[in-house]
Amino acid sequence: MSLNAVKGAYSTVLLIFSIVIVIGLIFNEQTKVSKDVHPVAALAIIVAALTWLNMIEGGQGALVGLPPVDPDLYVDTHPTTHKCTALAHKGDNLDRYLMGRQFMVLLVVFVTNLSGAPLADAEVFGLPKIIIDIFLGSGVAMILMTAMAGQLNSQVTASHCMLDYINNGFAVFTLYVAMGIEFSGLLHCCYLVQMLFAMASGKPLESNEPPRDAAQNLFYWGRILVSLAILIFAFAVTLTALFEGQTTMWDGVPNGVAVILFFIFMSIVGMLEGMQIAFFAVAKLPKDERGDHPMARKTCELLFKGHGRNLPGFMIGRQVCVTMCFFIIARVTTIDVEVGVDDNIFGVSDNMQRFFNTGLLGALITTIVASITWQLVASAFPIAFLSNPLVYVFLVICLFLEATGICSGAWVLASGYKSILGIQLDEVYIGTPEERAAGLKPDRKDGTEPHLGTNVISNAPGGKIPREYLEYQQALAAQPETFSARRERILSNIKALREQKEATNNDADIDVIETSIKMEIAAMDKLNKAEQEEANVESDEEVGLKEAQA
Repeated sequence: MSLNAVKGAYSTVLLIFSIVIVIGLIFNEQTKVSKDVHPVAALAIIVAALTWLNMIEGGQGALVGLPPVDPDLYVDTHPTTHKCTALAHKGDNLDRYLMGRQFMVLLVVFVTNLSGAPLADAEVFGLPKIIIDIFLGSGVAMILMTAMAGQLNSQVTASHCMLDYINNGFAVFTLYVAMGIEFSGLLHCCYLVQMLFAMASGKPLESNEPPRDAAQNLFYWGRILVSLAILIFAFAVTLTALFEGQTTMWDGVPNGVAVILFFIFMSIVGMLEGMQIAFFAVAKLPKDERGDHPMARKTCELLFKGHGRNLPGFMIGRQVCVTMCFFIIARVTTIDVEVGVDDNIFGVSDNMQRFFNTGLLGALITTIVASITWQLVASAFPIAFLSNPLVYVFLVICLFLEATGICSGAWVLASGYKSILGIQLDEVYIGTPEERAAGLKPDRKDGTEPHLGTNVISNAPGGKIPREYLEYQQALAAQPETFSARRERILSNIKALREQKEATNNDADIDVIETSIKMEIAAMDKLNKAEQEEANVESDEEVGLKEAQA
């Protein structure tokens, strides 16, 4: 058994165990929703939340990664995907979607925690205290279940299967919900931060939409001011609690250090969030369009090295790293004021203090400052973002975390998901970026583009076009590849793939290679049928010509 198989096996066992104990907690009524409402309702909510989280996470990868691809290439094969991209890629809608989507993640994860997170002193199945402390007390069970079953498997799948992933009505619904959240203006202050970044970098922030009129500007800046006021209030409450030691920060950590840790870990999360957007943005670009900066090229070389495993591998390592950072941020920012005993922050009412104690203010700060803002910047300047040396450092760290195998169960889930739904790689439908740049598009059988010109032959009606002109035009036109040449190319590809298969012991790589071999064999069958059909047509034409001559 290979190392990857071992990691996938133990990670899947951990995932199954985590899911089982969470379900056990729910039916023992030891979670908030199962206790206050009903265990069946709690289970239904957590399943629905994780299902929606899959679409939110995978949909982001697809919508951010598809802009470089000509929509005409998939309008016939993926009409619903085309509908999604037509809306998301219109004007500045992609930025709007990213904003609404991030808050959706916050809400869905919050609901998941309410439905599955254990109450104080929870026990299940009579497990030893050390197991309870590791999986329930520290939140490992919820982290593994949410990360692998709700986020990572969809990110792994969508990173290379963007077209198939959002070719459904659920993706369209999710897109409209995200756009609606952005329209509410709750997070509009992110746009102000985006403007400041653009000014600091000296690069104009370009818009794909016409200038706003007076009414639109009033509505736009009004939402920014309201959002900014909410953010400032959240910062004031959280920082006051930090400086007064009224949070759940570990004992012994000075209050000033806690504030520093808060901003450091928010910066780390922001970097990882921006990297995700930038990586998807360049995933479909040819190599020569991925920037001239040496660090950007070095980062892309590592990211797309081998058979493309490092991109989804980064997504796994990133999620592990982000989850750990969120855990630390939550400990730093969650307010811990005993209502009725301690003094309420700013002298607010007891009900308002209870709201502060939920941790939602810290979560709102993290969403705006550590997630959306960085994503918007990376979306606007993906190549410049990749030129930052820290991006390469964090990429290496994330790939190392993925190599530990703690969340390798996501690969298992992704493989099963693709097999059940019949999801295929994007290259099956639209080819590689280099093939598209060369004009080798699957929607044209001869692999060429029509040649438009202004050459006009001055010729009398009924006259013949000069032979020299016909020969000149034929020499300029791209010649279609012959059946023999195409067959030789396919056989060469199969031979090279089989050699790669014999040279590797990586199960994941072997699966990819075997899938590629099957695709080449299918292409060979299609080629043989096309050649036979053409031969039949030519035979029929010859018979018709002989009959006419007779």
